[in-house]
Amino acid sequence: MLLELFDYAGVAVFAATGALAASRKQLDLIGFIFMGSITGIGGGTLRDLVLGTLPVFWVLNPNYLLVCGAVAVIVFFTAPHLESRYRLLLWLDAIGLSAYCVIGAVKGLAATGSPTVAIVTGTLTATFGGILRDVVAGEPSVLLRPEIYVTAALAGASAFTACDALGLGLHLSSAAGVFTAFTIRGGALKFGWTTARYRSRPGRHPDEIPK
Repeated sequence: MLLELFDYAGVAVFAATGALAASRKQLDLIGFIFMGSITGIGGGTLRDLVLGTLPVFWVLNPNYLLVCGAVAVIVFFTAPHLESRYRLLLWLDAIGLSAYCVIGAVKGLAATGSPTVAIVTGTLTATFGGILRDVVAGEPSVLLRPEIYVTAALAGASAFTACDALGLGLHLSSAAGVFTAFTIRGGALKFGWTTARYRSRPGRHPDEIPK
């Protein structure tokens, strides 16, 4: 029940961020539903494809698509009343990332039994939908923002996997993963936390390379 709740929550929140991106581009209702759907199910679809779990989750349970559509319609009518849509998008994305890094890790661990695979699938599940949303919407990618993003998902998936290995049980392990991811991503948004960045000389342009 807890995992199902996290799964629907992650899909719904990511769908909301996709719809908010559509509002910034002033798309029509179909555009909202499309953006909400690809963002909501994008990370989980990649996870299932990587794990070879076919058909993917939303084909087996179309309710996920209905959730995406319903959220997109709600955002279509409420977005004009929001003062800072991009700020809300980032915070909702942080919530979705926190839930989905645990869901991805759980499913990766269940499918393979490998903690390493669980961490990878958790990270992919949590981040791919947001990346896909930004690419399609032509927004600045969350990957290129200075504050921590992927690292938060990686830390959350790792925290869940470590707690599970210690035998803390599904509920405590999931709570630890969500808390870790949201604390790091929330801190990055609130306080501008970053990791060390590459500061050496960038690679040369091909025309500068001697032939």
